Amino acid sequence: MITLFWACLAGGALFAVVSVVLGDLMSNALDGLLDFLSVDFLQPMVIASAVTAFGGAGILLDKYTDLGWIAVLALAVIIAVLLGAAVYFGYVKPMANSEVSTGFSLQDLAGKVGRVTVAIPAHGYGEVMVRVGAGNTNQIASSFDAADIPAGAEIVVIDVKESVLRVSQFEIGKGDEQHA
Repeated sequence: MITLFWACLAGGALFAVVSVVLGDLMSNALDGLLDFLSVDFLQPMVIASAVTAFGGAGILLDKYTDLGWIAVLALAVIIAVLLGAAVYFGYVKPMANSEVSTGFSLQDLAGKVGRVTVAIPAHGYGEVMVRVGAGNTNQIASSFDAADIPAGAEIVVIDVKESVLRVSQFEIGKGDEQHA
């Protein structure tokens, strides 16, 4: 039984080292090969953690307790399941939920401030650049106020109609000037 525990501990440690050193290469080589294992809790990190915990717990329980092999085996399995669940709920699931996406909806741009890149005529279309997340997006825009907006002017997106941003020139009110 001790051989099984040592094999699990060594296998889990070896998996950890190999995945750190060769993780990206293995991921690209095996891309899509293990998609049938797409059950959430069967992530390699969870399985490897549980197997390693099983081996380590089995070794420690066998060496430092007077329990029989059935009790040691049962406790090692319980510890492995608990640690695997802790890894899943404490690391894997939160990381899966924290994916960053560069996608956005045009409706999300309402209220954003941007800059005119191509002048917008009073009754026509131009282009504006608006900051979205960590980048910028250029979008077709029209004047909300039916006024000319020159290139380089700061604008605010009022709303979106038919995939066109309706913008207004962003101006500080006359009573809002700062006095030095």
